[in-house]
Amino acid sequence: MKKHSTNALQILAKLSEGDAAHAAELATEIENRRIASELLELRTKAGLTQAQLAKRIGTTQSAIARLESADYEGHSLSLLRRIADALDCNVRVNFVRKRKRASVSALA
Repeated sequence: MKKHSTNALQILAKLSEGDAAHAAELATEIENRRIASELLELRTKAGLTQAQLAKRIGTTQSAIARLESADYEGHSLSLLRRIADALDCNVRVNFVRKRKRASVSALA
């Protein structure tokens, strides 16, 4: 009997095989979740509330909450730079060639 995967990324990658649009959408969702998680982690490690970080960069607490949401797609580089500066970090952007088919390793 073949063991079925319980890894969500593996399951979603398998479901999107042969569907470039679905694979691209999945990759975007994974990237949004990664950014949101990283922002949340950096802010909490700095011991700041959303309101405190917002005040440091001249925005609102709700704007920080949106950025920390995996569903948010409006990340602007200038706002990410302001957050990075407030948290004593740098932002790094990498351009990576698209693959014809998304693999699990590329999505993780």
